[in-house]
Amino acid sequence: MIDPVTLAVLKGRLEQIADEMDATLFRSAFNPIIAEAHDASHGIYHAKTGKTLIQGKSGLPIFVGAMSFAVKAVIDKAAVDGDLADGDVYIFNDPYDGGTHLSDFKLVRPFFRDNNVFCYLASVGHWHDVGGNVPGNYNPVATESFQEGMLIPPIKLFSKGELHQDIIDILKANSRLPGSLYGDLNGQINALDLGIRRLTTLLDEYGDATVDNVLGELQVRAAQLMAANIADLPDGTYTAEDFLDNDGIVDEPLKIALDLTVKGDRMILDFSRTASACAGPVNIALSTAVASVYVAIKHLFTDVPANAGVLEPIEIVIPEESLLSVRAPKPVGGYTETILRVIDVVFCAIANVAPERVNGCAYGTINALCLAGHRKDGSRWVMFSFFGGGHGGHPEGDGLNHGNAPISTATIPPVEILEAAYPMIFTQWALRPDSGGPGRHRGGLGAIYQIELLEDHADVFLFGERGKFAPPGVAQGQSGALNVFSYEQIDGMHTPPLVSKMVGIKLRKGQRLHLETPGGGGYGVAMERDPKAVVRDVAQGYVSVKCAAEDYGVAITTDGVQEIEKTSELRKAAEQ
Repeated sequence: MIDPVTLAVLKGRLEQIADEMDATLFRSAFNPIIAEAHDASHGIYHAKTGKTLIQGKSGLPIFVGAMSFAVKAVIDKAAVDGDLADGDVYIFNDPYDGGTHLSDFKLVRPFFRDNNVFCYLASVGHWHDVGGNVPGNYNPVATESFQEGMLIPPIKLFSKGELHQDIIDILKANSRLPGSLYGDLNGQINALDLGIRRLTTLLDEYGDATVDNVLGELQVRAAQLMAANIADLPDGTYTAEDFLDNDGIVDEPLKIALDLTVKGDRMILDFSRTASACAGPVNIALSTAVASVYVAIKHLFTDVPANAGVLEPIEIVIPEESLLSVRAPKPVGGYTETILRVIDVVFCAIANVAPERVNGCAYGTINALCLAGHRKDGSRWVMFSFFGGGHGGHPEGDGLNHGNAPISTATIPPVEILEAAYPMIFTQWALRPDSGGPGRHRGGLGAIYQIELLEDHADVFLFGERGKFAPPGVAQGQSGALNVFSYEQIDGMHTPPLVSKMVGIKLRKGQRLHLETPGGGGYGVAMERDPKAVVRDVAQGYVSVKCAAEDYGVAITTDGVQEIEKTSELRKAAEQ
């Protein structure tokens, strides 16, 4: 039996190891997507099953969920090869055998004690460019993974501590930005080295048996607490569905549907009504789908420790032919858009039974935007970034303005970093008025970005979503605003034929891109919002006078004063 103090202390020490691994990579990575946006993660995984034991708090939770499949892939390969040794480090980016997409490179290292594997340490980071048809790898018109980048199966980067330089040479030769790739790779190697040192110190201090017991107990407690939370929900089946705009190839919506059943202390999430695999790159592998469910559940049941025990009382049903369970070579580059929709339908289904736990849906797209070209000296530049939007209103207040997607704790790359690194300038970076979904608690605001090219020429690629289906509110809250993208040409501004996805945009010096991101969905009935809060929203520029009257039934003069009688009339009329 582990005493509570020891359990709490070791939990904190183990999490600190993963956090320090995160920090090591963030401080040493070359590309801003890792260094500034923190698009990476580290964790500790079970020696035999690969299940998540400990995750860092600064990286992307979606990675930690998917990485359990990646670690299991290494365990299986090592078992077949029969040559696992201390000092080995495996590297790969296979999205079908570890989740996510080709840009995310995984490094997995066994941690040995007394000639036995005690656990695995793993690092994953989003590399800036890994080949493929378009710079930055978010190819919205890919129809197979070969058009998205190089695919590396699990192979040894180190054997017994000896580096295979030829592997690095191959990786660098397949990237438009080999220097960035090399820097990020070394950052991940150093993070694993640090994790080995810190874990060795911890085990030497407390003993292998004690730490192993703590890791097991944390999983048991997570499973028990998750089961208890489920048992508090009324039995029944609760449904929700949402849509992706299109797959980038055919302009038809794709349904993501969930039938969520609560039965005692068990929960079944059945995605059988979801669309079948599509031609374009919004498919995801099964491991990615499971990881997105894990992230959604952790948003809803925040008191449950973050490890594999979360999913023990939960069954996930996904047919083999589904959009959510594809295999090679189906394209998966836009996985971020699909997992965000999976999270949204989980939120909407739970809102039917436990609205006190749920937020309105967040803005639902990372708007992966890439500008690429050559400088006057002939050197290649590739600007890849993602952009923020509004989070959903929640039971205790309004949604976050201009936050990052709920698949992560990443940050939006700062404007100063982007402008310093690339030949472009942001002529606008602002909150988007009236974009938050109306509700008793308003959805957070999206943003307006306008980018001007400073070089002579650039190619532009956009991979976004929510151009046709706005982020839903919950508990009778209303939807946030739609995503809007346009680009300047000689004859004026244009919009993509498929609304949210496009390749082949050519910019000239001085021409601009314009992006207006969605706001979050609202929470609760908008007419129940405190009129003082609406007056404050108008004063801050979050809500216009027009929308204050139409959406909230609050009449406000042009100088910001509430008209009490007219407000009463508007709200009474809305009740009828």
